[in-house]
Amino acid sequence: MSTQTTKLRPAERTNRFRSWAIIALANLLSLVCLVWVLKNAGLHRIGGEIRHMKWSWVCLAVICDVMVYLLHGWRWKLTLRPVARVPYLQAIETIYVGLFTNEVFPLKAGELIRCFLLSKSTEVPLSVTFASAVIERIFDGIWLLALFLFCAHARRLSGKWILAGCLLTALIVVAAAVLGYAMYARKQSLNLVFGLSWPRWFDKLIEDLHLIGHSRYLYYSFMVSGLYLGAQILPIYGLIHAYNLNVPWAASLVAMVLLRITAILPQAPGNLGSFQVVAAYAMSLFRLDGQLARRFSIILWAGVTIPLIVIGFIAVTMEGINMSHLHREATSAAKDRKQVA
Repeated sequence: MSTQTTKLRPAERTNRFRSWAIIALANLLSLVCLVWVLKNAGLHRIGGEIRHMKWSWVCLAVICDVMVYLLHGWRWKLTLRPVARVPYLQAIETIYVGLFTNEVFPLKAGELIRCFLLSKSTEVPLSVTFASAVIERIFDGIWLLALFLFCAHARRLSGKWILAGCLLTALIVVAAAVLGYAMYARKQSLNLVFGLSWPRWFDKLIEDLHLIGHSRYLYYSFMVSGLYLGAQILPIYGLIHAYNLNVPWAASLVAMVLLRITAILPQAPGNLGSFQVVAAYAMSLFRLDGQLARRFSIILWAGVTIPLIVIGFIAVTMEGINMSHLHREATSAAKDRKQVA
């Protein structure tokens, strides 16, 4: 074992400090949100409400919550089809491991983990799995934007959410334009249009996007993305019925859309705190009592989060994965990829 002490370079120290600062700020904000929800929520009533829940609807919601990611696996398999035939079960397993990671690690570490794990267990290069994840996020954004505009048209959202929707629209339009051009144009023409000197890892990403973009499977993947996003309404709908809430079906749609939009931001593990605030707000839009909306937000979080932790833990255990080691390994691989000459 070497006795030399490896010192972090200034850039590495700055990046590490920035990461810890973001994590600390995200956790602090989540804690404030959670305290706000729990305060004046009438928690003494939640026990009786749980006893009177319709457990058949709870079971249905849990099943839907777990099964919806089968569509995610199908989509990922279709996206990667131009590069390699990824086993469906392998894609599903890595997705559940990634979901588990998102619930126990901050800053959406599961996205990195699932890409690294799939590249490690298949012949798909890591750069390609990253490119496919970028495509998935763009597809999700397009469908999410369409649903958001539908909700906004129903005049259920406040001005702040409309502003957030405008920012999301601008982001999606720019990202989709760059993504589309990267898929169907050569790297040289991309450099010519933007007149920039891109990092080499970005050049590799463009090459991978160009490869994936010239395939009919990409269009199939886009359609499955719509099914995947729409299916996420079902667990919320089931838990609303289980909790005997007198709200229309549109409440499930609005809650899903707002929860997905806010999930883009850096948050504490499991989106704890911010999830409850957004869910309670969504329910209040349909004139649900404020205290009842806050209590339901806790039930909703447990109903859509705990099943994913359990199924993800099973996947991690079956594979004998050390999550801390895997996280460090994946982070190191991502850094090495950016430094490749």
